[in-house]
Amino acid sequence: MVSSASPASIADAGGVARASFGAVRREFSAGGVLVRRLRGEWRVALVRPAGRAPGTWVLPKGLIEQGETAQEAALREVAEETGISGSPLARLGRVEYWFWQEGERVFKTVTFFLVAYARGALGRLPAGSEREIAEARWLPLAQAPALLAYGGEQEMAGRALEALAGDDV
Repeated sequence: MVSSASPASIADAGGVARASFGAVRREFSAGGVLVRRLRGEWRVALVRPAGRAPGTWVLPKGLIEQGETAQEAALREVAEETGISGSPLARLGRVEYWFWQEGERVFKTVTFFLVAYARGALGRLPAGSEREIAEARWLPLAQAPALLAYGGEQEMAGRALEALAGDDV
């Protein structure tokens, strides 16, 4: 059974990040395509989740916490998973998908933002983040659509490339 409730009514029911409706749970997350220009080339910060094989790259993302906006959550997750503070440039779009977790079907919506490097050192993670993130790297943004493990994230990297075409942010 899929709920017909909108995300706003779900948030009003008390579950900003999660809400259960029978056999389907909704989750709302946010993430960032964190970019920096290095030696004339756009680079993107990609992370490898702990427990995943080397070469499994994803964008930093996580659940939206109670009282947070999607943009605030994206900036927090970028900092937690990369060690970098960033400035939001644009909303890139949403990725929606289904998965199973502990016998429960979950419908997840992730809103992604284009985020510019502000300060910090890649890989200097806050205490506790190493349980989730095995490594973080600056990789060429132009290669990100081929490097990222998931189709929706590949699309967001492509949108970032388009947004930054001819730009020196």
